[in-house]
Amino acid sequence: MRRGAYLLDLGLVPYQEAWDLQRSLAGAVSQGAIPDTVVFLEHPPVVTLGRRADASELHVPEGAEVDVVETNRGGKSTFHGPGQLVCYPILDLKRHGKDVKKYVRDLEEALIRTLEPLGLEATRIEGLTGVWLQRPPRKIASIGVHISRGVTTHGFAINVNNDLQPFEWIVPCGIEGVRMTSLCRELGATQDMDAYMDTVTARFAEVYEREPVERAAADLDLAPALS
Repeated sequence: MRRGAYLLDLGLVPYQEAWDLQRSLAGAVSQGAIPDTVVFLEHPPVVTLGRRADASELHVPEGAEVDVVETNRGGKSTFHGPGQLVCYPILDLKRHGKDVKKYVRDLEEALIRTLEPLGLEATRIEGLTGVWLQRPPRKIASIGVHISRGVTTHGFAINVNNDLQPFEWIVPCGIEGVRMTSLCRELGATQDMDAYMDTVTARFAEVYEREPVERAAADLDLAPALS
């Protein structure tokens, strides 16, 4: 029988605010106060630096309206902005086999399955994390996670309708010469974010064997669980 999970759709949220929420949710999940929780949102322009990031990766133009935030996730640098779908799964890995590598591979698998109905054949590239389109290699989704006391934070970001130019301000994921792409670029039209989010939700539930509750907006009352 599938376990239930909270599913939050928060809209546009500043990065630091979302990070604070993740930590609160992770504490509640760890204590068993709430079930596994999956957070969907978008961020205002922000470059985030993973634990392996290096200052030499940054080429942000002077005066660019973008925050730069150091994080505790794995990986190197990436960019988030409006039109990009970001997902932060807050999962207790004790319920998912305690295998961090499998957890990341399953994130990739869920994303790959979301692209199939759109006619996009996505894949992994050996030795690299994330989801790619081939011929030539183009990265469409980035993954970076953090595990504390067996509970996951951070997650994935998939380029849907976002501006790709800011990726030129960094070395995305530390990969020199990487070409970034988006659903909008590949399909030649702006995508319906809500419809795509529904697809991600269905594939995520399928891969992780979770039954999502109806998607809730930011006003979901989590105060008892987070107090």
